[in-house]
Amino acid sequence: MLDVRRLRLLRELALRGTIVAVAEALTFTPSAVSQQLSALEREAGVPLLERTGRRVTLTPAGHRLVRHAEAVLERLEQAAAELIDTRQGLAGPLRIGTFPTAARAIVPAALMALAREHPQLEPMVSEVDPAAVADALRARELEVALVHDYDFVPARVEPGLSTEPLCTEAMYLASPNAPHSSHAPHGPHGPHGLTDASDATYAPAAAPYAPAAAPHPPTAAERPGPGIAAWRDAPWITATPGTLCHTMTIRACQAAGFTPRVRHQVDEFATVLALVAAGQGVALVPQLGLAYPYPHVVLTPMAMSRRTRIAFRSGAGQHPAVAAVATALRSVVPAAMRDPQEAPDEQAPEPAVTTRPASA
Repeated sequence: MLDVRRLRLLRELALRGTIVAVAEALTFTPSAVSQQLSALEREAGVPLLERTGRRVTLTPAGHRLVRHAEAVLERLEQAAAELIDTRQGLAGPLRIGTFPTAARAIVPAALMALAREHPQLEPMVSEVDPAAVADALRARELEVALVHDYDFVPARVEPGLSTEPLCTEAMYLASPNAPHSSHAPHGPHGPHGLTDASDATYAPAAAPYAPAAAPHPPTAAERPGPGIAAWRDAPWITATPGTLCHTMTIRACQAAGFTPRVRHQVDEFATVLALVAAGQGVALVPQLGLAYPYPHVVLTPMAMSRRTRIAFRSGAGQHPAVAAVATALRSVVPAAMRDPQEAPDEQAPEPAVTTRPASA
């Protein structure tokens, strides 16, 4: 009989490439991982690994066994979900991963909704970069997580994981609201193409812990203003290299025919907007990043979007706790963000930001 824990190690080796990486991810020693994989080979009765010097690769039999391991692990997740579903009520810790914007704008309201329906659940939230979510879920450090992707940085298909859509955000070009600013594009609003102060007004969210909601994504007819290329000569503010947000900005600018001249690199959108308001550059900001009032910032809608998805281990989607979190998250996302073609329902919070296109 093949040991399930050893099958999981083989699957991790196929994903991570080295025994050292598997050991670091699962908090084992490399020697312990090697011993367990050797034991799995003895159980299987055929070579699963090929050792060349210090490198280890999977044999064809090893790759075939990994495919079976994926199916076995998914069925075990489904079995655990069915067993938990027989209990009376949900209780105990539930580890949730999220990226910073959602941690502020969506998760607190969802936790309140979750507490009302399942008071015995103990959600534990951790900020996790979307790039690290797959490893954290597979290592069972998280039960559910929020991830995002952009038009220019599509989501990867991660083995052993499943996702469900949560919301879609509009993207905005944030620029300084100063007529003399050298960061402004040329356009129909005078020599710099900027709107005046009345073109961007700000207000706090409608209620404590209500998700921030900018206007629903503009339609093509509402996009007569300058595109990204109009800011090719401006200094840019991006996220730090290696993040999805940084890659998104670089690729969006390259698609418009230029490489941005990056002046500042920060990951928190509140800081990004503060730097824009101070005249330090321009930046691309998603809808949920617009909760704070910066009266000296002009927001121009872009023909781009960011999508947020709920991620979990394959087979765990029907786990009652995972399903409860997904339901709570969806209950607090404004209808306009769930479906841009649909008007917000009466329960959705008032917009935190009101804008109009850069040109009338």
